[in-house]
Amino acid sequence: MTSVKDLRVERAATAERLGRGRFVFTDDYSVFDWGKMPDEIPGKGASLCAMGAYNFERFEDAGIPTHYAGVVDSNDDVVPLEDTDVPPEEMAIELATVPDLPHDGRDYDYDAYYAAARDNVLVPLEIVFRNSVPVGSSLRGRATPAECCLDYDDWPDEPVSLPEPVVEFSTKLEEGDRYLDREEAARIAGPAALDDLESVALRVNELVTDRAAEVGLTHQDGKIECILADGEVTVADVAGTFDENRFEYDGQQVSKEVVRQYYKKTQPDWVDAVADAKTRAKAEDVADWKSLCEREPNPLPDSVVRATSDLYRAGANTYTGIEFFDAPSLAEAVDAVRDL
Repeated sequence: MTSVKDLRVERAATAERLGRGRFVFTDDYSVFDWGKMPDEIPGKGASLCAMGAYNFERFEDAGIPTHYAGVVDSNDDVVPLEDTDVPPEEMAIELATVPDLPHDGRDYDYDAYYAAARDNVLVPLEIVFRNSVPVGSSLRGRATPAECCLDYDDWPDEPVSLPEPVVEFSTKLEEGDRYLDREEAARIAGPAALDDLESVALRVNELVTDRAAEVGLTHQDGKIECILADGEVTVADVAGTFDENRFEYDGQQVSKEVVRQYYKKTQPDWVDAVADAKTRAKAEDVADWKSLCEREPNPLPDSVVRATSDLYRAGANTYTGIEFFDAPSLAEAVDAVRDL
């Protein structure tokens, strides 16, 4: 399904009813939209599954509909997170339809997409929420501080807190993701009301931010994906994990951003080649930007893999409040990645 988790379909979705299936979380990772990278991070998949399940159960308790049905234990039973006897690697979910999205180059036909399924359908948007602007945030390249109600002439070299959360919309199913103005986002949302998507995103952001604060983390930004199920906006995919969101602990990133910044520092030629390929694809109206990239990433050193694994596992223990993993404390794991 994606570069970091697989999908097992037990009952296919239709326009009349949701399907059933399972996410199978892997230890693969992806940065810069590359897809599967050349190595794995042990424990990463189970860490994301545990955090995602914890958040979905928290959302449901708060009255936010989700497609989550439970995690899978060692007996292959679907149970609440606290009842699993092993670190969970599979999550039971309801499935929506995801019709083909026809396109001619970078011109995508969303009318045809929704004509195939007007309900029980994936809304082809990512709804992004921001509480601050970290150093690696893409917002720094799209907006000035003044446009974000901040009193700076230029972006400073440290994270900046926002006075109120900012919500943005980006494409989900296009070959290269792009941010959208509200008019185009509303068109792509189709039968889903943009205000409803924004309202759900802000409530999710509030719940994740509150939980992070309870355990000493700062929640910087994140995203949700949604389905329209029986006319209701429902949170789907996974939310509030170290891949979908950015967190900070004692001034240090606790998220996939650690690996992203490591590649920027140690493999800048590949990072530049990715950026050049995306720019060229846009100029040439080519959907598959990766086919234009002239370099490939090298694997991470073993020491970086170990430190990143510890960070994911320690972070999941801390966030869920359940000792799923034999990992160092979060403080120790954070110290180990500070100088990567």
